[in-house]
Amino acid sequence: MLDHAAPAQAGSLAPSGMPIGTPVGTPTGAEAVPDSRGINLYRADPQLARLVALYLPPDLAAHLAPHLDRLGALAGGRLDDLAGQADRNKPVLHPRTRTGADAAHIETHPAYREMERLAFGEYGLAALSHRAGVLGWDAPMPPVAKYLLTYLFVQAEFGLMCPVSMTDSLTRTLRRFGDPALVARYLPALTSQDLDTLHQGAMFMTEQGAGSDIAATAVTARPRGDGTWALAGDKWFCSNADADLAMVLARPEGGPAGIKGVALFLLPRVLPDGTPNAYRIVRLKDKLGTRSMASGEIRLEGAVAWLVGDINAGFRQMADMVNNSRLSNGVRAAGLMRRAVTEALFVAHHRVAFGRRLIDMALMRRQLAKMAMRAEQARAMMFATADALRRSDAGEADAYPLLRILTPLIKFRACRDARVVTGDAMEVRGGCGYIEEWPDPRLVRDAHLGSIWEGTSNVVALDVMRAAKREAA
Repeated sequence: MLDHAAPAQAGSLAPSGMPIGTPVGTPTGAEAVPDSRGINLYRADPQLARLVALYLPPDLAAHLAPHLDRLGALAGGRLDDLAGQADRNKPVLHPRTRTGADAAHIETHPAYREMERLAFGEYGLAALSHRAGVLGWDAPMPPVAKYLLTYLFVQAEFGLMCPVSMTDSLTRTLRRFGDPALVARYLPALTSQDLDTLHQGAMFMTEQGAGSDIAATAVTARPRGDGTWALAGDKWFCSNADADLAMVLARPEGGPAGIKGVALFLLPRVLPDGTPNAYRIVRLKDKLGTRSMASGEIRLEGAVAWLVGDINAGFRQMADMVNNSRLSNGVRAAGLMRRAVTEALFVAHHRVAFGRRLIDMALMRRQLAKMAMRAEQARAMMFATADALRRSDAGEADAYPLLRILTPLIKFRACRDARVVTGDAMEVRGGCGYIEEWPDPRLVRDAHLGSIWEGTSNVVALDVMRAAKREAA
């Protein structure tokens, strides 16, 4: 809301306690430039705690409250600083060792490693839906809790949340469709909070001729005779390119044409005997946003992989992972919008022009209200969709159709709105908003990602229609 606590109306108080409309003196020099660094992003958003009380059991809500408060302080301070450092110091691919061995590795900045420790380690964001003990809770947490923490974390760092989401989603898909032996082998590492034993996840789908058109997948799979398969071909856009495990779509030799001939495979970076798998990271992508996280092109050269689930249902099974990632995209877009709104509100309450604070000016209040509306509707949809996921997983008959249509809807609407809201927030800050020292440019760059990954807006809109027509969603 416009005063961070309640709708701003004539005579209402700003956080400083000053009635809106009070004439103020114009500061000069550095004092004239509002800087929100160090703000607690959880406390700056009191409506969030009220929504938590609606969607989480009282005992879990009370348990998470201090964790949310600490994460809010991190996101507005140290975590935000780390995110800026990682954004300015992109990952570097080292394709060979100094002796010439093809042993590619990706070097990330220490700031990114510290953010991994916070996300995967301290907060267990990829594990808390799958096992007990994360953040001291004695059971796996519901999706609302996971996305709530993600929503706060992403207000500082967007790029790392892609590997976190893919690790969580890969774990979910492997548990649903994978052979029990594979699940037993990899589940402990996928849900570890120790970075030395953690296995991060990824999904390698996109090819040069097969983006959203999965039926055009050209990467091949050949049985090796020992229960594994050899994958060959190029994957064009692979985020978290050096992940320990990846879900890969490939076409088994001799299978039918089209989408029915695409199967799902689990690809390890390192084979069980400790030798590197037969694929290479060819290069890293020079991206507009999410610069902290490595996305690359990968060449599979007979790489060993395990079939996951039904050989004739690869896309349907991968869709489970994609839909989870689409929901995560919507959550992250909602988080970006909330950070943008928080920054804009701070500037509007503290920036003085023409003898008045910006918040006192009618056009500015109109702009802020439009931004807040988009951010609030995305957040409301985030909670509703996460709760539908919980109920669907629990087997409630009416929950799946709701989840089926809400997931592409939030991905479509929130990700498009995030581009607008982050851009408007940059404008509120004025010239400083265009300078990379401030958070606004990174918010704008990262916001453009959501409308592309896991399906462009047109593709997702068609999925909404498909859900309504074919599945009565």
